Amino acid sequence: MNYERILEGILDIGEAMLCSGAENFRLDDTLYRMCKSYGFERYDVFAIPSNIQITVKTPDGEFLTQIRHIESTGINYDRLDYLNNLARYVCQNTPDADELHEKFLEVMNREEQPLILTYAAGIMGGTGFAVFFGCGLMDALVAALVSLMIVFVGNWLGKRESNLLIYNLILAFLAEVVIIGMDFLGIGTHQDRIMIGIVMLLISALSTTNGIREMLQRDFISGLINIMNSILGAAGIAFGIAIAMRLLGGGDSDGYVLNHNVGIQLISCTVACVGFALWFKIKGKQVIYSGIGAFFTWAIYLVVYEVWPSNFGATMAGAIFVAAYAFIMSRVNKAPATIFLTASAFPLIPGPNLYYMMYGWVSADSAMAGREMDLLLETCLAIALGFLIVDVVSRIVLYAKKMEYRVGKKTV
Repeated sequence: MNYERILEGILDIGEAMLCSGAENFRLDDTLYRMCKSYGFERYDVFAIPSNIQITVKTPDGEFLTQIRHIESTGINYDRLDYLNNLARYVCQNTPDADELHEKFLEVMNREEQPLILTYAAGIMGGTGFAVFFGCGLMDALVAALVSLMIVFVGNWLGKRESNLLIYNLILAFLAEVVIIGMDFLGIGTHQDRIMIGIVMLLISALSTTNGIREMLQRDFISGLINIMNSILGAAGIAFGIAIAMRLLGGGDSDGYVLNHNVGIQLISCTVACVGFALWFKIKGKQVIYSGIGAFFTWAIYLVVYEVWPSNFGATMAGAIFVAAYAFIMSRVNKAPATIFLTASAFPLIPGPNLYYMMYGWVSADSAMAGREMDLLLETCLAIALGFLIVDVVSRIVLYAKKMEYRVGKKTV
C-alpha cells in the first residue's frame, strides 16, 4: 500500500464532502472510519468548515500528516450521497491508491443537474413559501419573477463573488428593488410577504441551528464558524433590503400571516421544500422523501401549537420529528441524514423574523427589531434542541444494539 497516496485519497473524499454540504461531525466520523479501515495504528482527525488535518501512523510505523485548506463550500447533495457511498466502499474493501482515485473521479465527474431544473427549483421554493406566508395570486406571480431573477443572477454572481455577505446583499437588493417596482406598478400588494418567501432562498438560519447544535456538542470551533457564516449571510440580506428601502422609499410591514387555509399551508410548504430539495441537487426518490418530511414536520407543528400555543414548543416538536425522520431515512436509503434533514426542516426556519428584525432597524422601530431578534434566536435554539434530543436518543439506541454510532479514538 502507498499510504501517502491513500491518505491523499481519503482527504480528497473529505474535502469534496465538506464542499458538498456535509455536516462537520459526520465528516469527522467518516474520516475516522476510513482511516481505521486501512489498519493505521493511530489516526488523528481535525476537521472544521475551513480546514481538514489528518495525522496517521502506518502499519510500518511511519507518521504521515496532510492538511487541506477549504476556501468555500456549497451544497450538492447528489454528490454528497455518492461520496458517502464511496466512503462506505472504502471501509469495506480498502482499495489501493489507484482504484481509490479512479472511483473518486467517477463521483466528481457525475452529470450536473440541468439548468432548467434549477430554475424550476427556485420558482417552487420562493413562490411556494410566498403562498405559505399569505400571498395572493398577484403576489405569487411577483415572487415567481423574482425567484427567476435570483437563480439567473445568482448563477452568474456565484462564479465571481465568494463573500457570502456581498453575494446575499446584491441578490437581496435586486429582489427588493423588483418587488418595490412591481408594487409601484400595482402588481403585488404585500411587499413584506413576497420578500419573506424570497428570503428563504438566501437564508442561512440552518447554519445558525447547526452551529448551536455543534456548540451544544462541544464542537466549539465549528459551531462558531457556522454561526458567524450565518450571521454574515443574514447581514447581507438585511443590508441589501435596507439599502433598497432607503433608496426607493418602499417596504411595508403588514405583519406576516400564514395562509388561513391549513390545507394550502401544507401543500405550499411541501411544494416549496420539494423545490429546495431540487435546489440542493437532491435526485430521485429522495426528493419525494424530502417533501413528505416537510409535510409532516409542519403538520406536527400545527397540531402541537393547537394543543400548546408556544412557538418554542411547537418548533422543538417539529424539529424532533424531522431529525428522527432523517435518521430513519438515512438508514433506509444508506445516505447522509442531512440530505433529508435540510429540505424537510425549512418550514421551521425563521425567515419572517429575519425580515421584520431588519425592517425594525430600517424604520427605527427598536421594539420590533428586538422582539423579532428574540423570536429568531428562540426558534433557532428550539430547532437545535430538537435535533440534539434525537441525536442523544439514537446514540443510546444504537449503543444498546451494540452498533457503532461514531468512530474515533473512542468508539461508541
